[in-house]
Amino acid sequence: MTGYDPDRVKCVVWDLDGTLWDDIAVETPTDELPVPRPVMLAAIDALAARGVLSSIASRSAPTVLDRLAAGRPEVRERFLAPQVSWQDKSESLRRIAKDLGIAVEALVLVDDSPYERAEVEALLPGVRTLAPEDVPALLAAFEGREVTPESRERVRRYRTEETRRAEGERFSGSREEFLRWCDMRLTIGAAAPDEIPRALELAARTHRLNSSGLSPDRLRELAASEGHALYTARMADRFGSYGVIGAALVDRTDPAAWSVPLLALSCRVAGRGAAAAFLFRLMRRAREAGAGTFRVTLRPTDANLEMRILLRQAGLRRADDTPGPETAVLVRSLHGDLPEPPPYLHVTEQDHREDAEA
Repeated sequence: MTGYDPDRVKCVVWDLDGTLWDDIAVETPTDELPVPRPVMLAAIDALAARGVLSSIASRSAPTVLDRLAAGRPEVRERFLAPQVSWQDKSESLRRIAKDLGIAVEALVLVDDSPYERAEVEALLPGVRTLAPEDVPALLAAFEGREVTPESRERVRRYRTEETRRAEGERFSGSREEFLRWCDMRLTIGAAAPDEIPRALELAARTHRLNSSGLSPDRLRELAASEGHALYTARMADRFGSYGVIGAALVDRTDPAAWSVPLLALSCRVAGRGAAAAFLFRLMRRAREAGAGTFRVTLRPTDANLEMRILLRQAGLRRADDTPGPETAVLVRSLHGDLPEPPPYLHVTEQDHREDAEA
């Protein structure tokens, strides 16, 4: 794992036969599965404590997963969106990424088979693959990194997300009716001190809904500088709390123009209107503070197409003074009508004292 950025690892995908356990499950004489290796279970738990999910990609009979749930539920519950079938490992990884709502490049595969690792590396070149003996090095890559409350809760929240997805599949109405039924609530305000580590984590770990890729160190430096403010967004619904799902750094050194060097949101809320609601309320707050224009720094990447579409839908267009092809400054006037959050999302704001005092 030397030189590898652990901030990009959101889920470790484990093979079963020869990796999680020693034997081959379909060759056992009874329905009892092989005993999992304690060292592997310990690694999965250590990763979960740091907010890293685990899943399964095994080329085996699908009934193995049913046997795991029935015979070893304490093991089965460690894994999200598991894939047990005879399909190629690369296809299993694509399905896991889709089910979890994360980029396939955020996956790491642990597999004892050189062939399976080579197949994934050839078809999914952005995925890192490891042999079981590399797991200690994987764990070492996370040593010394700050763990936020949201990180510790991430596995539980993804399990809650599976419940949401199942309820959505059973729901008989439209997508918007389902979202309204979920009773989603977004709270926006100046970041509390205990929310700053999570904001830094969002800057480092989000890619789909990240405007500029500002580094955590640079974000911390700017947030502490005069004329800047860090805002966060928390979300909850009838299933539970998402925690802090958004962060925005605002430069208010020019009272007439609020500038946003970074807007970042968790991919867990993609498609639910939270990103739009956060952006639109920041615009409204800027106008209430006396600003006439709103600017966002954008660094286009292959991953942040959703963010680029959102900014365009919000009426932001490339400014004449944009710095160059790799980074753009998008701007829009705050005069006239501003876009409104989706009607199914209840948005509240914390007090505005920090705006009045700035």
